[in-house]
Amino acid sequence: MRPTLRQLQYLVAIAETGRFGEAARTLNVSQSALSAQIADMEEGLGVHLIERGRHGAVMTPIGHAVLSRARIVLREVEELRALARQSGAQLTGRVHLGVLPSIGPYLLPVAARQLHQKFPDLRLVVREERTNDLDEGLESGRLDVIISTANEHRSSASIPLFREELWICSAPDDPLSQSETPVSIKDLAGRQFLSLGNGHRLSQLVQTIASEAGAIVSTEYEGTSLDAVRQMAVMGAGIALLPSLYAFSEAQRDPEFVVRRLDHPSACREIALCWRETSPLTDAYTVLASEFAQTAKGVLER
Repeated sequence: MRPTLRQLQYLVAIAETGRFGEAARTLNVSQSALSAQIADMEEGLGVHLIERGRHGAVMTPIGHAVLSRARIVLREVEELRALARQSGAQLTGRVHLGVLPSIGPYLLPVAARQLHQKFPDLRLVVREERTNDLDEGLESGRLDVIISTANEHRSSASIPLFREELWICSAPDDPLSQSETPVSIKDLAGRQFLSLGNGHRLSQLVQTIASEAGAIVSTEYEGTSLDAVRQMAVMGAGIALLPSLYAFSEAQRDPEFVVRRLDHPSACREIALCWRETSPLTDAYTVLASEFAQTAKGVLER
């Protein structure tokens, strides 16, 4: 017996939540109905896909292999449905969007409002994730499009959205906070930089700049967010390098917040909208990219 699309969907939900009950709630079905469908699927395939225990549901080795195929099938079906709904480059239906945590909170609130006005039938499902997770999500079909640094997703199709520069933030009494002119990299020699954890690509950029400046990156503190890094810098623990969208958004909210642009070729990153090259929705994603680019331009110009 061939697995049904519903059974494949149930299998993916169990893998993502780790529990039958949570998967059932996510899909708005009863746990007994979900369990029965998985049991039928296992019987039809003649294999055990899931180990059931007190600590949750764990995929068996063959379960992982089937799960990978299930995601591909569901991705193709969803793209088929989306393609059928599209009229030219109109944006409709549900789009799973992944975005870097250093970008999402400062771009999407404005962009989502504008998109809803222009495309009322569009539904964005947003996940903030690190670069590696975004790449995996795009490859597996868990995400349809992502906003990330294009050079980290070279196997994907992409359209540039905007260019972010890095800005210096330091304690109010630090000499670096006494001017508004751009900072030269030679002014950072011997200083200590604060950064996010190693899982973030932005931290690698900070490490590169520190090496070129003759500075060091703190090994005693790794921030979990740009807000945390900024607060530590303001308290005098080191220097924060903040991307444009975050820096400008915070400067608007806090008139006392002082940042200075770092004048160096390495102190920037190119942000793009990326999607799978095999996707049939390139025209729609091109429109989406244009909307995001216009929103980002507005924020950066302010």
